[in-house]
Amino acid sequence: MKLQLHGADGKDLQVSELAFGKEYNEPLVHQVVTAYMAAGRAGTKAQKNRSEVSGGGIKPWRQKGTGRARAGSIRSPIWVGGGRAFAAKPRSFEQKVNRKMYRGAMCALLSELIRQERLHVVESLELAEPKTKQFVALMKGLGVDSGLFVIEAFEEKVWLASRNLPRVEVLEAAALDPVSLLRHEHVVMTVAALRSVEEKLG
Repeated sequence: MKLQLHGADGKDLQVSELAFGKEYNEPLVHQVVTAYMAAGRAGTKAQKNRSEVSGGGIKPWRQKGTGRARAGSIRSPIWVGGGRAFAAKPRSFEQKVNRKMYRGAMCALLSELIRQERLHVVESLELAEPKTKQFVALMKGLGVDSGLFVIEAFEEKVWLASRNLPRVEVLEAAALDPVSLLRHEHVVMTVAALRSVEEKLG
């Protein structure tokens, strides 16, 4: 299939049908995005149960004859300062996603962006100076006011010029993820980044 190259006087770019011509599979995309976001959770919450709280080694009073409720430990969950009955422990929220599923979801997302004309391909993102004004002018030339910009490798000028702009994100092709593709209205990719993604998903 062919993609229109922005600013190339009608020149088209030939890309793989396998990577950029898939049907949109909403259940698959939902599963992969949910798993990706779950993997980012820390899962470091920790509490102490009654065996881990210090103290409480002696019965506070005798079983009968005091008129009070029976108690075996001052560290019971119903006492102030006691352990938690069902204490939270560090855990992993990771969900298993096969490589084929992940690639399928990424292909479906990129293909849908192309169908909706939200994926813009440019030859490069070159700036004379790392100035935000120059990056804004570049965006106006592309007809977008926000979005995800995907480049092949880290470019300091692009990063410095875009870091203060709201609703603008710059990613390297190797770090492209499904959540970022869904988060932005427009996605701008350089030809080199597109080839890198195509090779990875092909």
